[in-house]
Amino acid sequence: MKANIENTALLTNQKKPILIAGPCSAETEQQVITTAKSIAAVDKNIIYRAGIWKPRTRPNAFEGIGRIGLNWLQKVTVETGLRTATEVATAEHVEECLRAGIHLLWIGARTTVNPFSVQEIAEALRGTDIPVLVKNPVTPDLQLWIGAFERLYKCGVTRLGAIHRGFHSHNITPFRNDPMWNLAIDLKTSCPDLPIICDPSHICGSRELIPYIAQKAMDMDMQGLMIETHCMPDIAWSDAKQQITPSALKQLLDSLVIRKSRPSEPVSVSQLDSLRNRIDKTDDELLHLLMNRMKVSEQIGTYKRTNNITILQSNRWEELLSNRMEAGAIMGLSEDFVRQLYLLIHEESIRKQDAIMNLST
Repeated sequence: MKANIENTALLTNQKKPILIAGPCSAETEQQVITTAKSIAAVDKNIIYRAGIWKPRTRPNAFEGIGRIGLNWLQKVTVETGLRTATEVATAEHVEECLRAGIHLLWIGARTTVNPFSVQEIAEALRGTDIPVLVKNPVTPDLQLWIGAFERLYKCGVTRLGAIHRGFHSHNITPFRNDPMWNLAIDLKTSCPDLPIICDPSHICGSRELIPYIAQKAMDMDMQGLMIETHCMPDIAWSDAKQQITPSALKQLLDSLVIRKSRPSEPVSVSQLDSLRNRIDKTDDELLHLLMNRMKVSEQIGTYKRTNNITILQSNRWEELLSNRMEAGAIMGLSEDFVRQLYLLIHEESIRKQDAIMNLST
């Protein structure tokens, strides 16, 4: 189901990729201005970000410099011409930023999880034309993410965009937050007009991985990047390990390969359409095969019901999964893909057999 969100331009005259860079936190006036000047030397079109209020897990951590930091961001625009952006978590934050002339606001992952907080921010933004980005919630909840956009949109906030910053996960990965690219794809499917900006800094948690995720985001056709950049990242007051220097930012941007969303040559378009038609035909065949498989599962369910046999046969399931993964590897399919595919197939088979078991006699 598509969400009822229609987008105007998120940022006027902003070419792809939209670039947002700056320190995790505004720490001192000198740090803010020095970093901004170095970033402006990289590209005047970059939007300068700096956290003014920082929601932290523990109260003894640095929670942001507060209101005075907005004065420093104003000075950034005067001295460098860069537009500015910061995170808001309350209506008061919104009002302070609007008075200070901040150019772009974003709602953080910890705030997105709370509909009451999002609604409060949306009401404070009513009647304004400022662009607003919404980071994905900490947990992988697509509806919660979409709900935040809907709350803003209903209050008349139409210049909206998403920030994909990864999700908390118990899986062991090399990243601070699991990218879970499928959820970003699902958001794009539900809200096709919504620009999505990737935050490699928070996905990675370490500066070494940022170039890889930045390129991956571009290859996934995301509209921009938010990269934490600090003049002296090793001594940053927050998230030091995931910030890069302005010179490293330039190197990263110079190395990015920006690919087209679609081919421009008629011959290339025809070739792509031909390949897509083959995919469509194969998908139709695949769905018919799955339908036939489920019909057999229903027949097995009927047999089990008639003969008073339990639905789950653990030994059979383990043997089937092992055999399919082995066969998949021979065919060049990844182990994880085959496992996840058959977990879904098995879940649907169990559901169908359970429905048969519970038929009234």
